Amino acid sequence: MLGEREIEAFIRSWVLLPSSGGKFEVVINGELVFSKKLLKRHAEPGEIKDLIVQALATLRGSKSDSSS
Repeated sequence: MLGEREIEAFIRSWVLLPSSGGKFEVVINGELVFSKKLLKRHAEPGEIKDLIVQALATLRGSKSDSSS
């Protein structure tokens, strides 16, 4: 499991885009992983971090699979 700041080593950049209408979305490599508008709720504490960690684990797994 990654610690509080360990995910930073795997993220090249963060982009925050202003929006309106209650829209809060998290997109990782072009894939929507959280949408407040679609789910009609706020993220739970830690939920966004967990989604990022899951996405990183998937990416790291696919990179190690392709290097075999």
